[in-house]
Amino acid sequence: MRARAFDPLKLDVEAFAREGAELQGEWPAAALARLAESGAPEAPAQGWPEVHWSARGEQRPVRAGEPEAWLHLEADAEVALTCQRCLQPVRLPVSSERSFRFVRDEARAAELDMDSEDEVLALTRSLDLRELVEDELLLELPVVPRHEVCPQPLRVPEDDAPQEEVEPERPNPFAALAALKKGSASQS
Repeated sequence: MRARAFDPLKLDVEAFAREGAELQGEWPAAALARLAESGAPEAPAQGWPEVHWSARGEQRPVRAGEPEAWLHLEADAEVALTCQRCLQPVRLPVSSERSFRFVRDEARAAELDMDSEDEVLALTRSLDLRELVEDELLLELPVVPRHEVCPQPLRVPEDDAPQEEVEPERPNPFAALAALKKGSASQS
């Protein structure tokens, strides 16, 4: 029997799990639009290395009921984000390794997801694996990206640099009081 070919952009998760199938591949980082948009404007995603991913299906028997469909997903990427210290692009590795349990409908998925530590999703005949990979990589992006050591300090444009304001010298109020005191002392 010939192994079934699975399309990662229209993955039948139930059949994939039942067959214990495996897929792996690469996508250009620019093909993951939301991930690409999160990058530094000075380092567009077209220059990033490809996103590597692999998926494995598994069907787990259940004592009382139908077997559970599982999808094990791994993804690795290198992204260029804006360093929050120097505002220059910083290249960072991002990876995700997660397993998903699939159930028949959205209501059951929501119910189980709240009560379980497992990631629970509703079964679909056409899962876009690229979208799931992108979601997982977005969740792994650092909140505050930065270089270990910034290549250069933050440059402040001259017109934005704080200017030292020279305040006009005000007369000392006590000097005026001293002058009044001297004036009254010489009259006496």
